[in-house]
Amino acid sequence: MSVTDTTEAAPGYSRDQRIAELEAENERLRKIRDALIVRVESGSAHKPEPYAVFEHSVVLAEQVRERTEALNQTMDELKGSNKALNRAREEAETTRQRLVDAIESIADGFVLFDHRHRLIQCNSRFRSYWKHSGVEVPPAGTSIAEVKQRAVSSGLIVEEHANASSEGVVFLLSNGRWVQMTERHTREGGLVVLYSDITDVKNSEMARRIKALEESERWIRVVTDHVPALIAYVGADMTVQFCNKVYEAWYGRNGESPLGKHLQEVHQPELYRRLLPHVQKVLKGSSVNFEFEETNDTGETRYMLRAYVPNVDTEGRVTGFFVLIRDITDRRKTALALEQAYDDLEQRVKERTAALTGLNQQLRQEIDERAQVEARLRDAKLDAERANLSKTKFLAAVSHDLLQPLNAARLFTSALQEHSFGPKAEGLVRSVSTSLDDVENLLGTLVDISKLDAGVIKPDIMAFDLRDLLNNIAREFRQMALAEGLTLDFVPSSAVVESDSQLLARILRNFLTNAIRYTGSGRILLGCRRRSDHILLQVWDTGPGIPGDKLTEIFQEFKRIRPAGSQPDKGLGLGLAIVDKISRMLGHEVTVSSIEGKGSVFSVKVPVGRLQPKRQAQEENRIVSNDSGLGGARIWVIDNDHAICSGMKTLLEGWDCEVLAAVSLEDLERQVDPAESPVDLILADYHLDNDENGVDVVANINGRRHCPAPVVMITANYTNELKQHIRELGYVLMNKPVKPLKLRSALSHLLRG
Repeated sequence: MSVTDTTEAAPGYSRDQRIAELEAENERLRKIRDALIVRVESGSAHKPEPYAVFEHSVVLAEQVRERTEALNQTMDELKGSNKALNRAREEAETTRQRLVDAIESIADGFVLFDHRHRLIQCNSRFRSYWKHSGVEVPPAGTSIAEVKQRAVSSGLIVEEHANASSEGVVFLLSNGRWVQMTERHTREGGLVVLYSDITDVKNSEMARRIKALEESERWIRVVTDHVPALIAYVGADMTVQFCNKVYEAWYGRNGESPLGKHLQEVHQPELYRRLLPHVQKVLKGSSVNFEFEETNDTGETRYMLRAYVPNVDTEGRVTGFFVLIRDITDRRKTALALEQAYDDLEQRVKERTAALTGLNQQLRQEIDERAQVEARLRDAKLDAERANLSKTKFLAAVSHDLLQPLNAARLFTSALQEHSFGPKAEGLVRSVSTSLDDVENLLGTLVDISKLDAGVIKPDIMAFDLRDLLNNIAREFRQMALAEGLTLDFVPSSAVVESDSQLLARILRNFLTNAIRYTGSGRILLGCRRRSDHILLQVWDTGPGIPGDKLTEIFQEFKRIRPAGSQPDKGLGLGLAIVDKISRMLGHEVTVSSIEGKGSVFSVKVPVGRLQPKRQAQEENRIVSNDSGLGGARIWVIDNDHAICSGMKTLLEGWDCEVLAAVSLEDLERQVDPAESPVDLILADYHLDNDENGVDVVANINGRRHCPAPVVMITANYTNELKQHIRELGYVLMNKPVKPLKLRSALSHLLRG
């Protein structure tokens, strides 16, 4: 082996082995050198010439020196490499320790997975979740699927919800804490998972929800207590969950409220026995109406007309029923009095006829008396029927509205119902939704009058910009005017006034409603006139006008002026009466001027206001988004109720849809060609006029089209047979009352798919 060969380290040798070999080689070369020197100096005859040997020794010594220097240089390089390696190891260890410290300092649970989604590292916060539940922490190398499966099976995860407001998933742990999981991918294909504790956020959100629900319940109770009927809601367990003051006053025993009590505790045994069959029937899903004479604890006897309406959830289960009880004692007494009067009259006629058979004069007098009595009875009966009709009309309106218990509250509770807060909170949300809807639809215009008379409504006077109020009202009524073949012009204004914006909007809406109702053709104008210290908000129309002697009469309750030849008015004549009461409450002067045959103008005088600097900045910086997200979808609405058509058209157009509304197939054919006109979706009511139904109408339309349009079918029929039939047809079924957010979601889904 040459010296050069010995300086090359064989693959796989360690540094120490290499140094030992070089030292051994160096020692061997020194021995060779010493031997050569001894050999040269001995001078044997058999040896080479001394000079040649010496020269060779010098060359050999030089080679040894060079190799020795190379060996020493190599050793120095090895020592430097060893120091650099040690420094690199120290830096790597320091970096690793810093990473561990950083992960431990994170307040959230931290888990790191490799590119195969196997667990590499986690911090103590993540391990504490498992230790608190008495579950062993997953070891390194466990897959992410196994980690989740172990957390669920061990009971560490109690609930799992998707977080609609942000990325990630929300879990409820066994220790009662809420955590939100978020994931981020690394460059190497690994995965970093953070578990953030959001318990405080959840508790704060729940507190806000509960506060809103309590405020809504308070408002519901204030309004329902003014209804002249006994109103209650009974759960499926037959306990009273809600009642108004009238119900509480009649059925409260010893001053105790019937809330939370079973019907058996609320009613006397005999009355409960008579009511039980009707209760069992309504709990099976059928509406019940019946009359009973009953006596309360104070001994007062009244004749009651009861209506039980089942409350059915989305799965068709009866969760309770609504109770509406009306006192019909006076009506009953009137009927009995009339019946008794007829019986008495008949008996008197018989007696007089038998006693005065031969006396013609007396007979004629008896006949006259009988005719007079009959005339008085007819007048009394007519008066009773009129009084009864008025009361029946009001109570029927209330009853009808109570049969639609979920219409008005959907916008308010739709956001709450999209979240899960546990069975108790969900039940409270459903109860509030039902009660709010009951308030909105039950009272209507008649209860508005009673609230205004009772002084329940208190105006909230403040300065505000008219811009948004007028824009919203104009946008709302422009579609209603178009539906009636009218043109609504609008002059925008940014004037600042001092008033209650909601009550002022109610005045303008009633002005516009009357204008649209009585203007057969032409145009309507909404605008303002500036004066020195006030603003005149005016509604002009080109209707038939109002006679001069009727200008003050139109503001009285139940007074309607219907021009000759106009269509019958379905209103109750309370719109302008409400305007008069609201304007008096606000201190705003309302005036009307009219020219018969040309039109009318209604005005309300509102004082000029001045915005505070902060509120003025808010008014100027307000940005309203009109992006509905439905992208100009073309939708046909088919419903036999004009009001529903108008309302649905306004709602959908607010979502940027192109809407065509019709009350029947013939009405739709008059507006478009169902076979050729473009449409993206059909929204139809199941029950239509003239024994038609939405399924047959939609089948007729799609049967003519080359490409059938998707269908959303709306119905108040909750039967399983209809649900199955609709699903077999491939339609989307939505039960009344429709949730706006649910409708929007369904439309978006259908239009995308």
